[in-house]
Amino acid sequence: MPGQDLFESFLQGFVIGFSIAAPVGPIGLLCIQRTLLSGRVSGLVSGLGAATADATYGALAGFGVTYVSTFLISQQFLIRLAGGTFLVILGARIIISVPKESAGVASRQRLTSNYLSTFALTLSNPLTIVAFAAVFAGLGIAGKGGDYSAAAALVLGVFAGSTSWWVILSNGVAAFRGALDPLRMRWINRISGVVIACFGAIAFLSSLL
Repeated sequence: MPGQDLFESFLQGFVIGFSIAAPVGPIGLLCIQRTLLSGRVSGLVSGLGAATADATYGALAGFGVTYVSTFLISQQFLIRLAGGTFLVILGARIIISVPKESAGVASRQRLTSNYLSTFALTLSNPLTIVAFAAVFAGLGIAGKGGDYSAAAALVLGVFAGSTSWWVILSNGVAAFRGALDPLRMRWINRISGVVIACFGAIAFLSSLL
């Protein structure tokens, strides 16, 4: 039945999106830091940027847009170089930032910046599309054989699965926010900034090897 097939495609995409988003890397750490500093909405919006990028790469793999994925992979040196540099700068800014005791809900401009930064950072790893293509091929769903409705359901599932992880993470971290004073927040900024900068340095150096 067509409806059942679409639902199965959505579930497959959901599991894939959740599984790819769940490992905590620089994006996860950034969302945690922003949740603690500005609240769960800031962390969730940051996660939505990453989920959108995951869905974008999922769409390229799911719809079988090979010429775009091939181009991105061929340009991974420049993309990873830019992404690594951005992470180093971002980590440095977090390290030197001074959390204010009155820090609360982020402004609309800050939320937009949160979304776009994690979207760009997630896209800066073109090997993500390789992961999606490998998983899709392993499950026999790469390209969906020209079935665009099934591919769309799959991509929607990827976005929903990835978003679900960020909802869980931001809400879980927000539960501890009230116990943090400015001094603890300053140390959290320092530690998270150093780790994020290290991720950026690794990405930067790996692009040169």
